Amino acid sequence: MSGEELLVGIDVGTTLCKAAVVRAADGTEVAHGATRTPWTVVPTGAELAPERLLEAALAATATALEHAPGGPVAGVGVTSMAETGVLLDGRGRPLAPAIAWHDARGEAEAARLAADLGAERFPARTGLPVRPLWSIAKYAWLRAHHPEVAAAVRWLAVAEWVVNGLGGEQVAELSLASRTGLLDLERRAWWEEARAWAEAPPGLLADLVQAGSPAGRAGRGQLSRLAGATLTVAGHDHLSASVGAGATRPGDLFDSCGTAEALIRAVQPPVAADDVRRLVAAHITVGWHVLPGRQALLGSSRAGLALQRFLDLLGVGDDQARDELDRAAADVPPGSGGLAVRDMFGDRVALEGIGADPSPALVWRAALEAVAGRAAELRAHIESVAGPSRRLVLAGGWAKNPAARSVKRALLGPFDWPQVTQAGARGAALLAGVAAGRYGGIDELPGPAPAAPERSLR
Repeated sequence: MSGEELLVGIDVGTTLCKAAVVRAADGTEVAHGATRTPWTVVPTGAELAPERLLEAALAATATALEHAPGGPVAGVGVTSMAETGVLLDGRGRPLAPAIAWHDARGEAEAARLAADLGAERFPARTGLPVRPLWSIAKYAWLRAHHPEVAAAVRWLAVAEWVVNGLGGEQVAELSLASRTGLLDLERRAWWEEARAWAEAPPGLLADLVQAGSPAGRAGRGQLSRLAGATLTVAGHDHLSASVGAGATRPGDLFDSCGTAEALIRAVQPPVAADDVRRLVAAHITVGWHVLPGRQALLGSSRAGLALQRFLDLLGVGDDQARDELDRAAADVPPGSGGLAVRDMFGDRVALEGIGADPSPALVWRAALEAVAGRAAELRAHIESVAGPSRRLVLAGGWAKNPAARSVKRALLGPFDWPQVTQAGARGAALLAGVAAGRYGGIDELPGPAPAAPERSLR
């Protein structure tokens, strides 16, 4: 096939499955595709059929390829949400629904985990607090409620499942493994005691690999244009997005503003045990990064989900209405006229300080300030261990919101906002370039284009 060599990145996110086609020569995004992540809503949150998820990822990729220029595809990288996983039988077929990372199932299992493995010992070993969020609690819940799960021989995270569905090997990538509750952080190996506690059979967890490592080649059974391309698991979506946004220098703090917001700082290992305990107590996790030889300090909130709740409350359902609301919120002075949001990320959010002249702009500004305020708190905890950040870099869907950027600048200070369309998918494509031998490593990756000067909302 004639034309410039291309790389493909697939980002399987909470809201959308996205794909980007990138020119290998300069890292420019040349085509995109997206489709909704096919969740089924259930009383505890959401779940999905793994087969439908693979179909959605392939549909997004097919759309991107339809709009891409001619040229061979050298590599395909897949990044995804963490914690959610797929259980396979001996024939590689899914045995149960994949539970959403934000689903409430697993609370009883998490309580038992704390009692059996130790509420302080578990964080020290895994870099995670004891919560139902992690894969270990989801797996234990599935064992208790789906008898067929006992026949499972493999657990794959979402990105690992898609790579396997494209014809690749079954591997476990380190940054995704760091979100399972089954990884011994210091040893970079599976924690056998945790596996035994979950009653997972030996071999359920695949061999660990670094993001950007080759994981086989794409077969001809899915998208013919990808056939023969080198495959790689590009890790946790927030971490892959840091690569796509060029936040890979020492001292960079990356703010991934999506359905979930994550603040990430790469650090040299090991993080001291006392610091791990202190970070976990402050809701900062410690895990392995997609950057080789680096650990990631990651503080997160459900910012995008929380902000969407306010848009629904205000009846804002289209782009024009959102633009008008953003312009009005930009005119509101800091402090939102005394209006404040309490318990922004709880089940019941409260508005306090409603004065005599409330407005949707005041409410929206207060919601944005609550989210940015939480990001500022997370940043302070991260920098208490990692030291001051040299540069703040923003990317993600909510970074495209001008009012959100205005509030962040007021509360977090100056930042870089590189012009990438899909940072996670671009990062996955670049890591595929590493796997395919097109780049010698992270330091050789082409950077994103700098942001254009911003126009005022007013």
